[in-house]
Amino acid sequence: MKPLDRILAEIDDSYDDIVETMIGMIRIPALAPVNGGDGESRKADYLQQFLSGFDEIRRIDVPDETDPSVMRSNIMAIKHGRKPGTVWIVAHMDVVPAGNPELWDDPPFDPVFRDGRIYGRGTEDNGQSVISSMFASRPFLSEELTGMSIGLAYVADEETTSKMGICHLLKLGCFSKDDIILVPDWGSPNGSMVEIAEKNLVWLQFDVEGKTTHGSTPHLGLNAYAVSTRLLCDLMDEFPRRFSMEDPVFRSPVSTFEPTKRPATVENINTIPGNDSFSMDIRVLPSYSLDDVVAVAKEVASRNAESSGARITVTEVQRHVAGKASSLDTVGFKALSKAVESITGSAPVAVGVGGATCANFFRAEGLDAYVWQCGGGTLHAPNEYVEVSNIITDAKVFATMFHDLCL
Repeated sequence: MKPLDRILAEIDDSYDDIVETMIGMIRIPALAPVNGGDGESRKADYLQQFLSGFDEIRRIDVPDETDPSVMRSNIMAIKHGRKPGTVWIVAHMDVVPAGNPELWDDPPFDPVFRDGRIYGRGTEDNGQSVISSMFASRPFLSEELTGMSIGLAYVADEETTSKMGICHLLKLGCFSKDDIILVPDWGSPNGSMVEIAEKNLVWLQFDVEGKTTHGSTPHLGLNAYAVSTRLLCDLMDEFPRRFSMEDPVFRSPVSTFEPTKRPATVENINTIPGNDSFSMDIRVLPSYSLDDVVAVAKEVASRNAESSGARITVTEVQRHVAGKASSLDTVGFKALSKAVESITGSAPVAVGVGGATCANFFRAEGLDAYVWQCGGGTLHAPNEYVEVSNIITDAKVFATMFHDLCL
């Protein structure tokens, strides 16, 4: 059996290979068709060539629900062990759009390695985990596993709906209660926290219909922009008042109600807008019902419609109901905590977060899932980057778990 110190040394020696493999992957955009992309298939093709040595590599392509000509690709790679269950590391291949290219110092899909960092869209979210899991598993592929199996799941569609990714794989029965599931899709400095719970999430869109008129005759119209502004102010007052509980397990400990997307109203300044729209990203503690949140939104909208004379509609764009928090009394959590402490020198703290990850879909099915990696902070932002040192630390933690549970 290969000793752990040799395994960790192999990962250290892979620095240049890690950089090269990551740069090649980031050059391949993996955007959903709704974001103007062609899915994950080309990235999946690229990654599959690095997975030789696994006993089983299963490619699961799912037609995109908005454009069936596009395949949303998933890869399941397994090195079989003798004991029941698989230690899975689940990472997603898709990325969010790069946004305004002028905000990037370098082209987002032409990655650059500089000062120990790799810059590019998808480097941290979720390329860090794709690469760290790949290099964590390599030292074990020539070994006989007398313990659990090792599994890598590179999935599609996490940045939009997960319907063609994790949700599809769960429906196929790709995971079991014997499995240990790690989802490295959220990180903390030095890997100091493990995410075990998430908040309920709902996205709401508010559409206000008034009446357009010339800017000099506002009395002849109904300014939808003004109505929506008052509506938003009322919502920002009402939501925190009605959902005011705090839970110190969560970062942050309160429910959040943030206005986000707002399309343009009119093209010129001297026109009173007859229509306006805005959206809110709402993440509430699991103790609250999303039905109650939506009811409050409609209640406030109704009051504003009555007082202004405008027509206001509230549309639910997306919701995720939080599954039960993952247990701290499992082999998986204990092994992860032990591995993190062994590599970083500190035992991680279990926390809840507001971000939605693939882990919640496992929890909703009654499976414990743990979210952990080092770093965090540049995902979805211009000049996104990953510290190569974090990739190596993550790989060492995962390899330590594989050594303890699978060899």
